[in-house]
Amino acid sequence: MNHFALPQDGRAAVFRAVGAPLTIENYPLPQPAGTEVLVKISCSTICGSDLHSYTGSRHSPMPCVLGHEMVGHIVATGPEGAQDFRGRELQIGDRITWSMVWSCGRCFYCQKGLRSKCEKLMKFGHEELAPNRVFVGGMAEYCHLPKGCAIFRVPDNVPDAVASPSNCATATVAATMRYAGSLAGQAVIIHGAGMLGQTACAMAAVGGATEVMVLEPNQLRREQTLKFGATIAIDSTQAPETVREIVLARTQGRGADVSIELSGYPEAIELGLGLLRFGGRMVMAGATFPSRPVQWPAEQIVRRLLQIVGVYNYNPEDLEAGLEFLSKAQGRFPFEELVGKSFSLDQINAAFAFAREQRPPRVAVLPWCQ
Repeated sequence: MNHFALPQDGRAAVFRAVGAPLTIENYPLPQPAGTEVLVKISCSTICGSDLHSYTGSRHSPMPCVLGHEMVGHIVATGPEGAQDFRGRELQIGDRITWSMVWSCGRCFYCQKGLRSKCEKLMKFGHEELAPNRVFVGGMAEYCHLPKGCAIFRVPDNVPDAVASPSNCATATVAATMRYAGSLAGQAVIIHGAGMLGQTACAMAAVGGATEVMVLEPNQLRREQTLKFGATIAIDSTQAPETVREIVLARTQGRGADVSIELSGYPEAIELGLGLLRFGGRMVMAGATFPSRPVQWPAEQIVRRLLQIVGVYNYNPEDLEAGLEFLSKAQGRFPFEELVGKSFSLDQINAAFAFAREQRPPRVAVLPWCQ
C-alpha cells in the first residue's frame, strides 16, 4: 500500500434524524484494498439535494454522511495501486474528484450506457453507515473510493471551490448539453438560475447559442446570469403571456429551439413547453423531488413535433467534459462567486443553516480549516 503517515481515525458529520443537528463523530480510517483509494477531502459543497435530505423532503437512509460534491488529495491506495477513468496511473498527492455515483460497468443498464441506473449503484452521500462504509460522504475529513470508481484529476487552474460542485452540478449540465445536441446558432431557454442554471448559461454561451434566455424568479440570481453568458434574464413570476411575448420577440416569433429545464417545478415545465418552436426540444434535469403531475395536452406534443428527454445524474464522460469546460472557462466566468460562504467541519450545522436561509448556489465546507 502507498500512503502518507495517516492517523488512526477520521471525523465525519453524521446525519441521524431529520431536524436534528449533525453530529461530529470519530471513526477508524479504512485501509484501502486492491485498487481502492483514500482521499483527504479539501473542499465539499452543499448541494440542493443535501438540503432536501436534511429537511426531510427527500428520503435518505439514516444514519449517513451527507455530501457528494467534493475534491481532495489522494493519501493512500490499495496494494495494486490506482488508475483514473482513462486507465492512467494515479499518484499519492494527486488532486482528484470522482463520479458521485459508483456503477459496476457490467450490468444490463451499464451496458446500455445508463450507468446512473446501474443495478448495483452506490451513491456518495446517500449510503447508510455500515462497518468500513462510513467515509463515503463529503461532510467528513476523508472519503473512501471503492474499486472501479470513475476518478479524474482536477486541472491545476481550477480552484477547489469551483472543482467541488463539478461532480454534480457541472457534470449534470454537461449531460443535459449532450442530450440537447449542438447549440450553435440556437435560441436557448434555461429554467432556473441556481448552480446548474448558471453553469448551463456558461456552457450554452461557449457552445455558440445566439440567445441564452433565463427564466428565474430571484432578482439577484437573474442579475448573476448576465455574468455567465445569458443574453436576457426574465422574471418568471410575470404572467405566462408576458413571458411568451418576450421570448417570441427575441426568436422572430417562432419560439426557442431548446429548453433546458433545471427548476423541476411543474409550472416551469408547462410554461417551457409552450415557449418552444415547432420541433423544439426540452431537456429536463430539475424534477428530482416530489411535485404534482405536469399538465400538458399530449396532442400538442404530437402536433408541435416536440422532443422531451429526461436526464438523471450523468455518465463519467460528462464529468470529464465538465472539468475540461471549467479549465477552459476559468477567468471568463466568475464561478467562485457562486459559493456564498465557507465553513469548517466543526461549523457544519451553521453551514446548513446558512444554506437554507440565504440560498446561495453553493456553500463550502472545508474539513481541515479551524
